[in-house]
Amino acid sequence: MIRVENLTKYYDDVCAVDQISFNVRKGEILGLLGPNGAGKTTTLRMLTGFLKPSSGRIQVGDYSIEDQLLEIKKILGYLPESAPLYHDMLVLDYLQYVADLRGMPTPLNLDRIRELGDLCGINEVMHQPIGELSKGYRQRVGLAHAMMNDPEILVLDEPTSGLDPNQIVEIREIIRRIGKAKTVVFSTHILSEAEATCDRVIIIHRGKVVADSSTARLQDTLGGQTQIHVTLADAEAAAVQQELAAVAGVTQLGLIEPVGGAVRLVLTCDPSCDPRAAIYHRIRRTNWTLLEFHQETLKLEDIFRELTKEG
Repeated sequence: MIRVENLTKYYDDVCAVDQISFNVRKGEILGLLGPNGAGKTTTLRMLTGFLKPSSGRIQVGDYSIEDQLLEIKKILGYLPESAPLYHDMLVLDYLQYVADLRGMPTPLNLDRIRELGDLCGINEVMHQPIGELSKGYRQRVGLAHAMMNDPEILVLDEPTSGLDPNQIVEIREIIRRIGKAKTVVFSTHILSEAEATCDRVIIIHRGKVVADSSTARLQDTLGGQTQIHVTLADAEAAAVQQELAAVAGVTQLGLIEPVGGAVRLVLTCDPSCDPRAAIYHRIRRTNWTLLEFHQETLKLEDIFRELTKEG
């Protein structure tokens, strides 16, 4: 449905998006995931034609964004992070205004507004001014705006930003319902949001794609590893590293910031074996004092942090 090839965007000398490539299949809910400033919003603005790429290609359906942008906008709905609403208008009047801009005849636009009122849960606020609504309801009105022309593709930029937990759940459920019939691309920096909603996630860091997979496959591939945290007193860091790196099943060993002169390490281990007993016995035969010893399994949050950490 969407094909992106070597997409790049510069703001003067700053590279916001750096030669990213990905495809979006028809009927897929794709999450564009990354920390603030990763390039998510810039990518979505280029996908929707609001920003011109510095280089690269975007194909939406059978259309190229370079010379068929109007055709693309006919099959695409876009909700930016700050929904472009007129706060002095009643919700119903605003949606009728949007329908008129879309060239929809009055009988049809009233039917469509009723459908969107049910889908987005805004029937009860149709006769209220938009400026008096909570942010959650304003976001729903923005979603109805983006859906007015019944687009094949819906693009949402941080659709739950600034919402309370109940509102997040409600918007998430609306996106899932829409995703049963539409192709949806939305950005977020909240991993649980993507995990609960998306068929697939693309993780972007500093303008580059660092992962592209389903959340389940991402966890199977990069997760599942165990990490053993060890803190030792009366020990030299070099000696500890040499001793524990030789334990079978330890694949990576890293020092972390010491506390009170103690040596602190994180040992990444092969998930197919449990080296805790061997590590303990090696420590026991030394004069080191064991202050901490616990195991953690690498979760999706840890994978995200690992993929998007600086350096």
